[in-house]
Amino acid sequence: MGFLSVLRPKNQPRKGPREDLPSEVKQVVAILTNVIDPETGLDIVSEGLLYGLTVKDKEVEVFLLMARSTPECHACQMLAINVQNKLLEKTLKILKAEGFEKVRIYNELGLLLAEE
Repeated sequence: MGFLSVLRPKNQPRKGPREDLPSEVKQVVAILTNVIDPETGLDIVSEGLLYGLTVKDKEVEVFLLMARSTPECHACQMLAINVQNKLLEKTLKILKAEGFEKVRIYNELGLLLAEE
């Protein structure tokens, strides 16, 4: 055991959805990996923007961390809003194409951002 070994985490975080999630939630997480952030080229799951889901029959509620992607620079905020709107549109489109009849997307404060 070297001196720097105390700085390494003992447990590495697991990638992907938790093992104990219901199958319908895992399915939606897998679907949402197809929503690509146009700014970073990463999907919203890998990027850490997805933090919650509620799935009931053909209805899904998606909770996204949107504040992290809004820059403090006032000149850049319009660009960030455009990127967020594209993410919302893509999320709605992909979930509706998968057969969900009702899709609601909320931000981290619980405010409804999009609904279809």
